[in-house]
Amino acid sequence: SQDVRQLRRLIRFRQQLVDERRDLKLRIRAVLREERIVRPVFRPWTKLWWKWLSHEASLGEQSRWVVERQLRRLVALAEEIKDVEARLTRLTKKDPLVERLRAQPGVGLVTSVTMRAEIGRFDRFRSGKQLSRFCGLSPRNASSGQRQADAGLIRAGNPRLRAAIIEAAHLIVRHDKHWLEMFHQLRAHGKPYSLALAAIANRWVRWLFHQVQPAIVAAY
Repeated sequence: SQDVRQLRRLIRFRQQLVDERRDLKLRIRAVLREERIVRPVFRPWTKLWWKWLSHEASLGEQSRWVVERQLRRLVALAEEIKDVEARLTRLTKKDPLVERLRAQPGVGLVTSVTMRAEIGRFDRFRSGKQLSRFCGLSPRNASSGQRQADAGLIRAGNPRLRAAIIEAAHLIVRHDKHWLEMFHQLRAHGKPYSLALAAIANRWVRWLFHQVQPAIVAAY
């Protein structure tokens, strides 16, 4: 629908701002490396680190000039991202799918709106497995003969949607005991951290289809 396309444009604009913020931070860190400046013990991008970078770091004259302008742009980007998120909140205030998604442990505004914008409606899929494949969360099979193995996630699917859901999986395993236990079981069976997290994201989406889809169909 036109509403979903407009929402998609807005959430992708937010992602562009976030990507720009990430690139700016990388460029600032690159300047520090080139100047051979040893950063202090406190964590990067905290208030203390920001204060140190703004007033105490021993930057050359031109490097200081460049970094100051990059810091100003970071402040401006933070305000722009805040404005976009406020707009997203207003637009989806009465959206039944977003409300249902945000009710899930560990799912916030960005994840729920991204899923709403990129998926549209859950009832256009026949099963949770089909939805998970659309999200790019299904594993690729690399089995041969007696050898059973996976080759990571399928290459198809929406990369923005996949990234948002996998990022949310970090919080889901922290806030939901069921998924945390499953995550520990996968790790105990030798799954690397990233693969175990992707497996949780895959199973969570398939489970979510059956939890959300009936209520959303009724609401629409």
